[in-house]
Amino acid sequence: MLLPGMSVTAPLVGDEQTAAVDHALEHTDGMLVSVPHIDGAFTPLGVVATITGQIALPDGSRGVSIEALHRAELGQATERGDTLVVPVTPILDPDDVSERAHELAAEYRAVVGEVAATRGDGGRVSAFLRAIDHPGRLADTVGYAPEVDATRKAGVLAAVDIEARLEAAIAAQRERLAELHLRKRIREDVSENLERTQKEAILRRQMDAIRKELDETNDESADDWRRRIAESGMPEAARKEADRELARLERMGDGAEAGMIRTYLEWMVSLPWDKRSDDTLDVAEARTVLDADHTGLEKVKERILEYLAVRRLRRDRDMGDASTGVILALVGPPGVGKTSLGESVARATGREFVRISLGGIRDEAEIRGHRRTYVGALPGRFVRALRDAGTRNPVVLLDELDKVGSDWRGDPSSALLEVLDPAQNHTFRDHYLDVDLDLSEVLFIATANMVDTIPAPLLDRMEIIQLDGYTEDEKRAIATDHLVPRQIERNGLREGEVTLTADAIRAIIGDYTREAGVRTLERELGKVIRKAATRVAEGATDPITIDAGDLVPALGRPKVHHEAAERTATPGVATGLAVTGTGGDVLFVEASEMPKDGGDGLVLTGQLGDVMRESARIALSWMRGHAGELGIADDRLTDRSVHVHVPAGAIPKDGPSAGVTMVTALASLYSGRAVKPSVGMTGEVTLQGRVLPIGGVKQKLLAAHRAGLTEVIIPERNRGDLDDVPADVLKDLTVHPVLTVGEVLDLALEPACSRRDALASA
Repeated sequence: MLLPGMSVTAPLVGDEQTAAVDHALEHTDGMLVSVPHIDGAFTPLGVVATITGQIALPDGSRGVSIEALHRAELGQATERGDTLVVPVTPILDPDDVSERAHELAAEYRAVVGEVAATRGDGGRVSAFLRAIDHPGRLADTVGYAPEVDATRKAGVLAAVDIEARLEAAIAAQRERLAELHLRKRIREDVSENLERTQKEAILRRQMDAIRKELDETNDESADDWRRRIAESGMPEAARKEADRELARLERMGDGAEAGMIRTYLEWMVSLPWDKRSDDTLDVAEARTVLDADHTGLEKVKERILEYLAVRRLRRDRDMGDASTGVILALVGPPGVGKTSLGESVARATGREFVRISLGGIRDEAEIRGHRRTYVGALPGRFVRALRDAGTRNPVVLLDELDKVGSDWRGDPSSALLEVLDPAQNHTFRDHYLDVDLDLSEVLFIATANMVDTIPAPLLDRMEIIQLDGYTEDEKRAIATDHLVPRQIERNGLREGEVTLTADAIRAIIGDYTREAGVRTLERELGKVIRKAATRVAEGATDPITIDAGDLVPALGRPKVHHEAAERTATPGVATGLAVTGTGGDVLFVEASEMPKDGGDGLVLTGQLGDVMRESARIALSWMRGHAGELGIADDRLTDRSVHVHVPAGAIPKDGPSAGVTMVTALASLYSGRAVKPSVGMTGEVTLQGRVLPIGGVKQKLLAAHRAGLTEVIIPERNRGDLDDVPADVLKDLTVHPVLTVGEVLDLALEPACSRRDALASA
């Protein structure tokens, strides 16, 4: 590929080239035209060149020295006898060029200078380029670059315009520079890695020699690994895999992959393949431990004792594996003792205890581990739990099971199916270990706040034990027996220095907390005891007694108000009962009448779900259908709108159990009869006025008891659920099972002479 200004020596290849050179020497004084042949065709532009000499090449072939002069445009070829004649029009570069061309020429010199510097011959090339002052001729020097392909050079040749020619030449040289930089970086990286590898090899040989001179044994020798594998007690399949990896390690020597194999072998030999804790399975002792650790929760403790009793009978009567294949799931609001129950079970059975927090995990590899092909791979949480426990039969608490997430990395709850299925977990396979691991002897206990977010297949593998919360008496006992002594110790006090009276504990429970568990109660107790600890640290020597009257300086004004009487004093407000993620709670349904502004006459607010919205529409439809029975004018229901609001609007609410509460609120609004302040209610309502059963009766009754209500209306078909409610709660509550809405209104609404009228007359 010739470009103007180039001087080259080239061999003559083939008869055609030889004939062309001979013709030029004989007829045109050595003048000829060099035409590039690109992609099977000749270009329309060529280069006029002159033959300056002939030489004999070392291989005996003939060569010529050629000097390229200027561009030329080829015309249409014609035949003249036996000769093919092509007209040629010379194309000469202008002497005057634009300022832009000079700027591009300077950039071209800089790029080529950098290329030359990278190759190590910058001085000679820079001097050559400075000798060329015409920008067009400067761009043509790209023809000397062997790394630039023929297509790029043909593009420079075809650029008659000086600026376009320089831009094409700069682009070609920049590609050449990028390639040189890449080669240099690869060469440096290879050299650096090679030097590092050689250095590590030399250092390792020196370390081996030093150990040998000091007569120190190498803990990572092949013989030591074989001994540790043999002593680990792993099954045959796992041992074969470990031996196979050890053989790879011996063949490989030192290196990055050798370190990965050592890590794998370390995990394999550290697992408790044949180590077990001796189950005590003493039911009487377990009962003592559970009673000492937890006040209340009698049904939960009874179910745990049943579980332990069955395991003992199966073991004592040689009925095969003592495992019962049951996975217990403790479900309840925060602070009721789910996690501590798991610790008590471990202590009662004499097993090791390991807690695995599942809240928020989204990666399936957290359960099954990462495959060893990934850098930094590790086993899953269950393998790590077994290693931490040191036995193959620990108590493993799966905490916050309902908060497992899923995304593009996988669904951890699906991986848990194999772990929690007694029919499969004896051959659990972790991706990192890649061998079968027996989890059948592990006692799994799961905890969750609610079952709604747990996938159905996972829920089907567990036995649900519901923890509904504590009564006020149970909270007082827990505070006295557990929370106060623990807070006294944590705050650096000694026994007898601080005493909380029963009235103080009762006031904290009633006026500062409203929860199903005791977590907030313990925080409030801690605040009070820290105030006393401050006085002791300041020099107080007399024992400190904290009574109910001493709470305001430490805790501030009471935070819980029993507002049912105040809220229901106005017609249109009813007290309902609900179940939330933190246990049972009291909610108020408010109804207000206003002029109709179109639509169906019903406005709903309070961030209600679809089911709760349907309950409100059913309640309004039932009211319109039975207005006459309630003494309400028909036009009042049809010509005016009603606004139903459930306060705490920032909290989403849904479910059908507020149906009777909404009917009662509407009946109170239109009849002008206020709702009794002592009455709470729950139940689903139908268009025919039937009251259907709902769930969470125990939690709702506990919430009513905490709120100071004395009467509760429930569906008749929930009467059997009262057996689960503590006796001391039922003693303080009057429960009314009902079948119809009419019964609800008779029980819930004040007589026609409302409380407000009675108070006014008084």
